[in-house]
Amino acid sequence: MARAQFTKETDAGGQFVRQPNRFTGRISADSQAPPGGGPDAEGRWPLQAGRYRLVWSRACPWAHRVRIVRGLLGLDEAISLATVDPIRDDRGWRFSLDPDGRDPVLGIEYLAEAYRATDPDFAGRVTVPALVDTVTGRVVSNDFPQLTLDLSTRWGPLHRPGAPDLYPEPLRAELDELMEVLYHEVNNGVYLCGFATSQRGYQRSVRTLFDRLDDLSSRLTDRRYLMGDAITEADVRLFTTLVRFDAVYHGHFKCNLRKLTELPVLWAYARDLFQTPGFGDTVDFDHIKRHYYGTHPAINPTGIVPLGPDLSGWTVPHGRG
Repeated sequence: MARAQFTKETDAGGQFVRQPNRFTGRISADSQAPPGGGPDAEGRWPLQAGRYRLVWSRACPWAHRVRIVRGLLGLDEAISLATVDPIRDDRGWRFSLDPDGRDPVLGIEYLAEAYRATDPDFAGRVTVPALVDTVTGRVVSNDFPQLTLDLSTRWGPLHRPGAPDLYPEPLRAELDELMEVLYHEVNNGVYLCGFATSQRGYQRSVRTLFDRLDDLSSRLTDRRYLMGDAITEADVRLFTTLVRFDAVYHGHFKCNLRKLTELPVLWAYARDLFQTPGFGDTVDFDHIKRHYYGTHPAINPTGIVPLGPDLSGWTVPHGRG
């Protein structure tokens, strides 16, 4: 199998530019879509348990957040799950973990096949997460920030009894502002460090990242979670970056001013979430490390996957009850 040679777009200053999300369909209980067809005239897909399949990678933080929210809300039966191999070849994400290397529900070998079924002219990178319609084989959405919010707001009729309100309406303005900062300076901020092609751009991104981590530490000093005493969407989004920090971002992406384990408040907060049902049980450090170290040849040309770090600390009591 050939290692994927994916290129990363950068701007004139050597800073990584993330590809826009191509598919932005929305699920709606009010959709008037024809039975067995695609979306309605307004681009809305019908809310229907068992119809849609979430394609994710255990390695990808953007896909991981959808996996966590799906579980917390009790949508496991409503939305089926397809897991791709952590190592992409030159054709992208593949279903090699399944028998015969083909997803048993969608019947495809590569996620790219669903992309092309939706847009035959698509020429960008195929990304996860992807919500795929099992009836038509088309991608509904790969819009990762909107997908999780829609699970909270548009999938409500299918939530489990007592499901948490991860996007409470009275807090949405503050949540949206916080999550926007998290995206630019932390979630995507680690990628700005790792894929920078200029020293100046790299140093600027690293300083911004650690300044924000310090601010988050201060915020969490007197509260258990980012918005207070209950887990919200913001905690999910921060967790998927923090859980990868020492394993890949500190070394592979050169985010090495400090380790997560050297940031006492954030380290305890991350352990608190890790030990919460629905968080740590969705983490696969083997997939995470093999993906990052094995599919970025410009950063790690040898493809060697490091043995560390020691993961035993994740189960140490966090003391934030």
